Amino acid sequence: MTDGAAIAGPDGALRCPWALSTEDYVAYHDEEWGRPVHGDDALFERLSLEAFQSGLSWITILRRRPGFRAAFADFRIGKVAAFTESDRARLLTDAGIIRNAAKIDATLSNARVLAEWAPGELDELIWSHAPEPGPAPRTLADVQAVTPESTALSKALKKRGLRFVGPTTAYALMQACGLVDDHLEACVARLA
Repeated sequence: MTDGAAIAGPDGALRCPWALSTEDYVAYHDEEWGRPVHGDDALFERLSLEAFQSGLSWITILRRRPGFRAAFADFRIGKVAAFTESDRARLLTDAGIIRNAAKIDATLSNARVLAEWAPGELDELIWSHAPEPGPAPRTLADVQAVTPESTALSKALKKRGLRFVGPTTAYALMQACGLVDDHLEACVARLA
């Protein structure tokens, strides 16, 4: 059992405790989580996956990520915005993704909204909410689920017509895309 501090993995490197529960998590933690992500399509993918994760474990989404990418045209905003009712029906029967109608509809709606934005506008909006770097969390108890910045980002996205973007989802997006670095103080990924 851990007190929420970084713990050693099989290779001896200290990592955030959540990262050691599966090999999939180790790779995601070490190579992707908390690394800066830019580009409208890349951010649309992360935003969509965080919305699909709502109420589920992240490992469920991570393991289905190839299926999500195939089903949603690699999250290219213009392509997803052009999806038809038959595409929606296809998505609702696709076992490679989470077949939740509300989340599918939100993803399609969000793509249609974003297709009207200028190139780079999503990237600019999201990154404009990056907080000033703070002290590194020492334990998982120091990591918040919602912050004033994630609440502001959620409000900004909702005001612009996006759905399934509550403050907790917005903060998970901020963590995943490197707007904040919530790797623990002793974590090898923070020190890299």
